[in-house]
Amino acid sequence: MTEKSFQDYYPEALAHCYGCGRLNEHGYHIKSYWDGDESVSYFTPQPYHIAIPGYVYGGLLASLIDCHGTGTASAALYNAAKAADPNAEPNTRTLTASLHVDYLKPTPLGIQLEIRGRVKEVKGRKVVIEEWIIADGVITVRGEVVAVQVPEALVEELLKGKAG
Repeated sequence: MTEKSFQDYYPEALAHCYGCGRLNEHGYHIKSYWDGDESVSYFTPQPYHIAIPGYVYGGLLASLIDCHGTGTASAALYNAAKAADPNAEPNTRTLTASLHVDYLKPTPLGIQLEIRGRVKEVKGRKVVIEEWIIADGVITVRGEVVAVQVPEALVEELLKGKAG
């Protein structure tokens, strides 16, 4: 994709996440985009993301739900802020407040996974995202992320380099 992902807009001080931080050289570098009223991301697990032979480790799948969800929540907050004030450049980086994951079927290794999300609720600083992972046309995982906007004081602290 040539367009910027949701995660590409994170300020440098908030772009170190192992799952989606563009500045984490060892991370997954999850990238999420709008596809109509849904968000989408693609990820191909590597052989070392194994749970049992042939199948993906559940922790990776939870990470995909988590980081795609917070990215989608950030984009939803940004869209809401821009609708209210087209000149605004709001802080819309979110963090996980709650993560729920249901493993419906084993997820096979060796294929590209499609992660999809839909905004269920935007209320103040809180956003709820419902998600699912598709492997070869089959939904193998469902999840929900409750994300909250990073407090402005923390953003300012990080931008000043005081957080550790």
